[in-house]
Amino acid sequence: MSWTRRINNPSEILAMGDIIEAVVLGMDKDSKKISLGIKQTEVNPWEMVDKKYPVATKVKGKVRSLSEQGVSVEIEDGIEGFVHTSDISWTRKINHPQEILKKGQKIETAVLTVDGANKKLTLGIKQLTPDPWPELTNKYPVGTVVEGHISKIVSFGLFIEIEKDIEGLVHISEIMDNIPGKMEDLFKEGDKVKVRVIKLDDAQRKIRLSMKEFQPHQSERKTTTEERDAEDKSQGGN
Repeated sequence: MSWTRRINNPSEILAMGDIIEAVVLGMDKDSKKISLGIKQTEVNPWEMVDKKYPVATKVKGKVRSLSEQGVSVEIEDGIEGFVHTSDISWTRKINHPQEILKKGQKIETAVLTVDGANKKLTLGIKQLTPDPWPELTNKYPVGTVVEGHISKIVSFGLFIEIEKDIEGLVHISEIMDNIPGKMEDLFKEGDKVKVRVIKLDDAQRKIRLSMKEFQPHQSERKTTTEERDAEDKSQGGN
């Protein structure tokens, strides 16, 4: 009944008395039955997908559903493509598409693969822009000091956004030697901080950062220790 829509019951699209157009598919003289098809009155849109949406084509669509695996995007009536979660962002780790997308949202995507015969269309969002990682390794070599904002506080450290959608991790061991209390009491999401790049992991595409040397708590602790040492030496000399 339809090339693109899943029909569970004819009543979903037809009513008694409707006048319809159909194509004869077959005849059984013995049972005196004629098989008819409605969808055959139209061209199967999936037969045109390969030509209409070649690989690398930019196409806009509407988000129909979201799951941990990815996003279903309707690019035209009855034609949906799928964006895998890993193809949403070059740099940001997305656990679930709903972190940045919502049902009904209109988005732009790039066609990655087309399989009209099996009615499969693979799309990507990150492919709309060049992969920024190669440039990041040149822009932020180890030792670079940069300012950023705390984007997330987790049990093992802080995620710092050093530029739009580019995050690095400050492991808890690189925050300060002795954290006086809970991290949530010392830092808030959105706080501006200064960090130093200490590692670039090309394989994992991760940036490791350190903020020890820039923490006032760390400086206070060092000053206190230095003053105590100086005092001990002074007392020893009298």
